[in-house]
Amino acid sequence: MNPNKALWEKGDFTRIAAAMRESGEELVDSLAIRPAMDVLDLGCGDGTTAIPEAQRGANVLGVDIAANLVERGNARAAEAGLTNIRFQEGDASNLEEIADESFDLVVSIFGAMFAPRPTDVAREMVRVTRRGGRIVMGNWIPGDPTLVAQILKISAAYTPPPPEGFVSPVTWGVEDNVRERFGAAGIAPENISCERATYVFRHPGPPADFLRQFRTYYGPTMNAFEAAAKDAREADLERELTQLFESQNRGGSERTEIPATYLKVTVTKP
Repeated sequence: MNPNKALWEKGDFTRIAAAMRESGEELVDSLAIRPAMDVLDLGCGDGTTAIPEAQRGANVLGVDIAANLVERGNARAAEAGLTNIRFQEGDASNLEEIADESFDLVVSIFGAMFAPRPTDVAREMVRVTRRGGRIVMGNWIPGDPTLVAQILKISAAYTPPPPEGFVSPVTWGVEDNVRERFGAAGIAPENISCERATYVFRHPGPPADFLRQFRTYYGPTMNAFEAAAKDAREADLERELTQLFESQNRGGSERTEIPATYLKVTVTKP
């Protein structure tokens, strides 16, 4: 199996996404969605941003590599009574089933950054965007002190080295890399903008309970705990992550509210 597909079909990312809904809505509010706009949500998961896009009147295609998340996205859309959105499986590195210049807006919030071959990802996003259209990405930042970058950093320290040629997903959080990748896809520097923004995870229980969600349902953390258990380092990993979650929580002792910084990228296709 494609290792990226296996990673995101592991566990149940819907459980993590439940803590991301409110910030997803806020992000979509910033996208100036118009009725009948054609939107591709790439690496969409179960629709944290795709469903709000459809609720604002866009015609939305959600594409994700994980079959279980595609299934759940279609179920959520049906539950919401939405007929202007559908979800399908696909690889952000190769959108072969999508025609050139099909969308007014391509959105990928913490999604396409995890696909292999980042130069191909940039090229494909540009290819399927109409002239005058936009691409908006949200990407975690390497070395950032906030939650997700630190989860990925800590988890990586407990897992075996990646295969030769592996490009870390968080390289998408470096502005120079973003400009280089979209530049190779034909986008001029003046049509690429980057800014730091904040995404807030909100969970109704305490940080320890939220951490259990990551341990049980989030592929990268699940892999880290499995690897740590083989080396008798499981308690060390638990301790590091507990300290991280508790120190970054802003919600008090009974609920979790943790802000995370990301790089928001906006590309305009001339």
